[in-house]
Amino acid sequence: MQPFRDTFKHKGRRKQLIGELTEMGIQDQRILKAFDAIPRHYFLDLAFDEQAYTNMAFQIGSGQTISHPYTVAFQTELLELEKGMKVLEIGTGSGFQTAILCQLGAKVYSIERHQPLHLKAKQMLDFFKFNPSLFFGDGYKGNRVYAPYDRILVTCGAPDLPQTLLDQLKIGGIMIIPVGEGAEQKMLRIQKTDASNYSTQEFGTFKFVPMLERTVKNTK
Repeated sequence: MQPFRDTFKHKGRRKQLIGELTEMGIQDQRILKAFDAIPRHYFLDLAFDEQAYTNMAFQIGSGQTISHPYTVAFQTELLELEKGMKVLEIGTGSGFQTAILCQLGAKVYSIERHQPLHLKAKQMLDFFKFNPSLFFGDGYKGNRVYAPYDRILVTCGAPDLPQTLLDQLKIGGIMIIPVGEGAEQKMLRIQKTDASNYSTQEFGTFKFVPMLERTVKNTK
């Protein structure tokens, strides 16, 4: 694991990013403070150090990306998260979004289908002394063992709404999920109103790597 340095330059860039997120409409001060507390450059290859606090996505290996900071903040704000809530995250990725959720006091259960990313994210989150429950597996299946969840956050583009995940959402709970089969997805906020009914709101167009459904195999 690379040695980490959080310099005055990094901190200054973080402040600039937080200002940009505010201008883009992020209002929840808890989220902005979490972005200040969690150095994004720790989750990126050293080659991206200079660009870590720009509003850009970057490759993190296994064909996956770390989402734009605005996307992370926007999805998190849509969750309407309260401390202590159980959150199922589909797509651990680099672990940055997971760290933001943990910083906000959520009890996080996160699934990653790429084993190298799963293992690397675990190292990162251990470094921050966060204690989410991390799983290597198929995000489409969710994790019934710990269901129901107050919130479900999907960080990859789904072709449609996975019924398995809806079933694991608590009544009154919220799922944030980008849905669409093409290059772009609609950001949906699904609230479960009773055992079989949901209300849906749409919040613009985003681009995510696809949510893949297949048997997960261990990789060396």
